[in-house]
Amino acid sequence: MIKGRGSASNIQNRYESVSREVIHDGWSLSEDDELPKFKTEVTQLEVKSILSRNDSPDISFRYSINPYKGCEHGCIYCFARPSHAFLDLSPGLDFETKLFAKMNAVDCLIDEISQRGYRCSPISVGANTDPYQPIERQYELTRKIIQVLAGCRHPFNIVTKNALVERDIDILKPLAARGLVKVYVSVTTLDNRLSAKMEPRASSPKRRMALVRRLTDQGIPVGVMFAPVIPFLNDSELESICAEASDAGADSLGFLLIRLPHEVKPLFFEWLDAHYPLKADHVKSRIRAMRQGRENDTQFGRRFSGSGEYASLLKKRAEIAARRCGLAGKKELDCSQFDSGLLSGQARLFT
Repeated sequence: MIKGRGSASNIQNRYESVSREVIHDGWSLSEDDELPKFKTEVTQLEVKSILSRNDSPDISFRYSINPYKGCEHGCIYCFARPSHAFLDLSPGLDFETKLFAKMNAVDCLIDEISQRGYRCSPISVGANTDPYQPIERQYELTRKIIQVLAGCRHPFNIVTKNALVERDIDILKPLAARGLVKVYVSVTTLDNRLSAKMEPRASSPKRRMALVRRLTDQGIPVGVMFAPVIPFLNDSELESICAEASDAGADSLGFLLIRLPHEVKPLFFEWLDAHYPLKADHVKSRIRAMRQGRENDTQFGRRFSGSGEYASLLKKRAEIAARRCGLAGKKELDCSQFDSGLLSGQARLFT
């Protein structure tokens, strides 16, 4: 495994026509030799649009924004990894080291939500890759995007596992008072050792819970996402995460079962065999049991929660724990305040 990275390899993407295989040549590295380090590279990108439209019946939002392609957090389970295949890159190490910043995101956003036929609906910022991953410190694309949304009173939510979102409390706090924003903090585990292996460059579990407390103390509503749920690795933590989230002031809980689409399956199984060899077969077997004998299920209605006895038990546990801890509520964001007329002067703020 490579220190600070989630993937152990750069597997070929499903569109490559050439197959490659690494074979040991029998030579050993000397004490002075080191394997090449995978440094983070960022390419500045101009895009044609920034709003992604969703028509899936089991997803609650119509629009989402992802300021970056790829994610330096390196979460081994990330369902967005296969998207790098469309760039002729590997969903493995390339996904977490070769990143793309959408430099004209603000201009695209202003153009798209200014259109006459645009219908306001809460936007999910970071539905695919984390909008507050480490490179956001330099590029500040997420901050500029939410400034535009704030300027025209457009409702949105943020999904992140990085405490960098605290930087933007000055924008989020007044929006929260108007019912225009909610932050969802992803908490996969409370175990630092598991987190360091599974999501090596994300904020630590303790720091994420401190983030929940900081945001709620500022009057910003926070939901906790227990995602993904992985049998025999973190599923036993459901109730304890609920309790910690409630103590920190969160008002809701969501949970999603692990998904293994396309190249995520071999990457996750490679990681599992390397870090938890004694559990690996049990984890794989349980995942298949919740996916009707397969590793992944794309059917609406069950792709996020699975099927079968164990999946039903997880859902019941989550409902009971959320109700017991006061995390069963859900408040809709207010779309009535959106005013596209306020966008006319927005572009000048970022030029």
